[in-house]
Amino acid sequence: MNRVCLALPTNRACPATITALHAEAAYAVRNFGADVQLLILDSTDARTRAAHADTVAALPPEPGVTVHHLDEERQRAWLRRTIARSGLPDPDRLLGLMLPPGVSYGACTNRAFLLAASLGCHSVHRRDSDSTYQVHHGEPVFPVHHELPWLGRPAADATATVTRTDLDPALAHRPVALAGASFIGELSVDIAEIRRLDEAVYHDVVGLWAPGDWPEDRRRALVEESFTGAGTDPFTGDRSTLTVVDPMRVDMCNIAFDRAVYERVPLPPATDTIGSDYFLLHLVHDAGLPGILHNRHIENFHTPERRTDTGFPAYQRRFVKFLLSMLHFHHVYDRMAAEGAAGLLGPDHRVRPDRVARLVRESTTLDRTENIWRLDRVDTAYRKLGGRYARFADQLVSEREELLDQAARDMEDFAFLTEAWPSLTEAART
Repeated sequence: MNRVCLALPTNRACPATITALHAEAAYAVRNFGADVQLLILDSTDARTRAAHADTVAALPPEPGVTVHHLDEERQRAWLRRTIARSGLPDPDRLLGLMLPPGVSYGACTNRAFLLAASLGCHSVHRRDSDSTYQVHHGEPVFPVHHELPWLGRPAADATATVTRTDLDPALAHRPVALAGASFIGELSVDIAEIRRLDEAVYHDVVGLWAPGDWPEDRRRALVEESFTGAGTDPFTGDRSTLTVVDPMRVDMCNIAFDRAVYERVPLPPATDTIGSDYFLLHLVHDAGLPGILHNRHIENFHTPERRTDTGFPAYQRRFVKFLLSMLHFHHVYDRMAAEGAAGLLGPDHRVRPDRVARLVRESTTLDRTENIWRLDRVDTAYRKLGGRYARFADQLVSEREELLDQAARDMEDFAFLTEAWPSLTEAART
């Protein structure tokens, strides 16, 4: 039986999402005979966790579905044991990167990866707590429908069942490494207010995540596509493509990875940085590993805490840190694309963590002039918007040097964790 991990990391109240995820797990059992380990990694406050526990307790028993609801205390205890078992140096640093005090989209998913390894799962299927399933003809549209059958199997096996094949025949013997779709609804990044206030400022700010040397026409095209997912059109029927998946076509709220990927390389553990969990999408693409791109898009929405007096500056800071991280990530993505499968894959088609760590570490020495330019552009743009955006610009003035330093330190942490990852995964398995 194929054992899989359906994972929900959360730091917000989401009882409806837990119930819906349980229904997706039951669907996977009924339709594919899977053994589903439903993993809820709960970083909420005590009152919210208690409500989540009540939701879990009320779930109807489903043969083939095992629910694990872990608060941070239990996660931390398990991580300590796993790190100790690995025998790796600097265990306190590793624990801090796996379960940091701040928000980390990469770290929470890394915990799911390690726990999936310990549970003997063959794949991880990630969902988010600020999204929901579409409904078609009265039935929820579960992405697992396209995720389960082919992960880890030769791509050639999937050609008879997908709607379309757009894969070089020379790659057909390689295993399917991911299956995913995107989202419909609100922008994936909560910055639509900037666009409503000033379209030109929105273009200037969003365009900052492009490489600094891109021409204006290419930058403008990126802005038009950024954070929009699959638009707003609802699901009307299944379509799927066997291909090397473009990272811009999928979202981390709607993704599944084969263990040959996530047991080899983790996600960047950077804190307070949106987009830090997308790295493996680029790695799978640049390594030439096949994937299945489908259209069972999840519906995205934004919870209101990001727009409160305390939530607004915290979220905007995560967005700025994302912009600064791109100096380093673009360097790594370019180098990975140049290396391709020959450099990134071993003879068994599994990604090579040593190569990835080397490229990430290279990026820590880049000149920061481009990031100084980014901060200057953000300052100018936010002051044009006025109000709380101008006040946030004032806050950034005092944090400039720290933000610039942190962008490089985050990559150093990522390289360190990547080097340790195979040993951590092996310790988790045992």
